[in-house]
Amino acid sequence: MEINKLQWVGIGLALIAIIFSLFLIGTEFFFFAIGIGILVGIFPFVLSAIQKTQRDNEKEIMFLEFARNLVESVKTGTPISKSIINIKEKSYGVLSENIQKLANQISLGIPLNQALQTFAKDVENKTISRALTLIGQAEKEGGNIGEILESVAGAVNMADKLKKERKAAISALTAQGYIIFFVFMVIILVLQFRILPMISGIADVGTISEMGLTSSGGGGIDQETLSFSFLYLLLIQGFFSGLIVGKLSEGNVKAGIKHSFILMFSAFLIATVANLFFG
Repeated sequence: MEINKLQWVGIGLALIAIIFSLFLIGTEFFFFAIGIGILVGIFPFVLSAIQKTQRDNEKEIMFLEFARNLVESVKTGTPISKSIINIKEKSYGVLSENIQKLANQISLGIPLNQALQTFAKDVENKTISRALTLIGQAEKEGGNIGEILESVAGAVNMADKLKKERKAAISALTAQGYIIFFVFMVIILVLQFRILPMISGIADVGTISEMGLTSSGGGGIDQETLSFSFLYLLLIQGFFSGLIVGKLSEGNVKAGIKHSFILMFSAFLIATVANLFFG
């Protein structure tokens, strides 16, 4: 994976924050500083993943528009190769450059099927690649290209419609996923700062003092270890909850990366601040 400038900046800032945190070793702000550094370094990669998902959605919408224009042109009796050249100057957003390249290749005499394969490779979208494969095969076998194009446009349109309907239907479930996670986080924090200190007098559990948690067997788990354990639990829960929310709402686990980052960042920030004030 190629690292862009923004990601390099994030990595640089993360290193600076981590180096700065070394001066805070032994203080209560050390873990907070190093955690912020790591999150700053991760953020540009999360942002890139979000932008890629948005670009993929825009590509499918623009390809649908391109397919519709192509259908209209082919139905008038214009060959598909000539139709592509005729409509190349129209605006197709993120696909404009790819469509112009496709038309230029056809103008230079490159076979349509080969030009479509190059187009599919450049676009890097599974839905569009499948559609282009169908168009190329139909043109190669001499089928009714107009009907094939119309069917392809209808299939892409139906896929886009189903995505939107699913997203609308799942929006309430997405909100519930966030609510459930924050309720879980509140329960963990209450358990850490209220419930465990209240049971400090129970002999079977051990003794939980202000200095830490000590078992009746003589071993010990201090408050810092306990805090880290709960924080790790929240981070793991936030990561997987975000992936599930993304899968349910958009049908793609990669789309859940942004939700995972939001939940993990929230868990880290809230838990760390709570430890500073109540730990």
